[in-house]
Amino acid sequence: MKINQSNSIYLAGHSGLLGSAILKSLIKEGYKNIITQTRKELNLTNSNNTELFINKNKPDCVIIAAGKTGGIEENKTIPFDLLNENLQIQLSLLNASQKNNVKKVLFFGSSCMYPKSSLEPMTENMLLTGEMEKTSLAYAIAKISGIQMCLSLNQQFKKNTFIPLIPNSVYGPNDNFDPEKGHVLASLINKFHNAKILNKKEVTLWGTGKPIREFVFSDDLADACLFILNSNISIIDQPINISSGKEYSILKLSSTIAKVVGFNGKIIWDLNKPDGTYRKSLNIDKMTNLGWKPKTSLEKGVLLTYNWYLKNINS
Repeated sequence: MKINQSNSIYLAGHSGLLGSAILKSLIKEGYKNIITQTRKELNLTNSNNTELFINKNKPDCVIIAAGKTGGIEENKTIPFDLLNENLQIQLSLLNASQKNNVKKVLFFGSSCMYPKSSLEPMTENMLLTGEMEKTSLAYAIAKISGIQMCLSLNQQFKKNTFIPLIPNSVYGPNDNFDPEKGHVLASLINKFHNAKILNKKEVTLWGTGKPIREFVFSDDLADACLFILNSNISIIDQPINISSGKEYSILKLSSTIAKVVGFNGKIIWDLNKPDGTYRKSLNIDKMTNLGWKPKTSLEKGVLLTYNWYLKNINS
């Protein structure tokens, strides 16, 4: 089924990085029947309340952009919270959607689900073919459980309602810019901005700068979601990777962010610190074969993100 402007959509996690971008895109494209709830209004870890909410509102579509995320520090210090909370949210929403015959459900996994030794760029059939990176194992297991729930629901009930998507390193407005808790791109924006404000001559970063990463701007991922809502993808094997299709070294990323922020000092690489996984890129042939392409360059995406950061830095 295609979801159009007349259908009702419940967007879980509407205030987060991905959810806020999807909400903005839905409103821009004329979707008027959008249902949202704050965490205080609806605790998604409570399966009974979640089912009552879905039963009462009867959405045609559910977009699951809610969940608990974190950077390297959270993966080290609160792995149980990441595993437990995400599993509860996923179980609540997927079960409630199935029981109430929701017509289309989008669920987001993570590129950290892929085996650490996968061939690059990684295709969807590589999931569960090897050992996952231990530093993000708890979060990855929660997300791969959600992917398998979607596939199992479709298989058992003979439908194509549940659509699992795998984005790669999302960034944009409403990101977490904490240098200790945020992901690499957002934390670098914070770091270079503070260095500029304090007139520092240099910024020290971990490793060699050689590792390669892909990044997808949140508006592009939101655009991909709307593309899927308006498409008949029953003929496409799932899950589906979504990314920019362009790779950048951390060295290139850092110099790009420094330029956008206006930091003119020197970047020092601490070779005593680890680089992490050398390369992590996704094969997005399924989406491009459907006709979708990302629109935002890294430079433009970083600029838009930094502009948002400047307007919201005090809050």
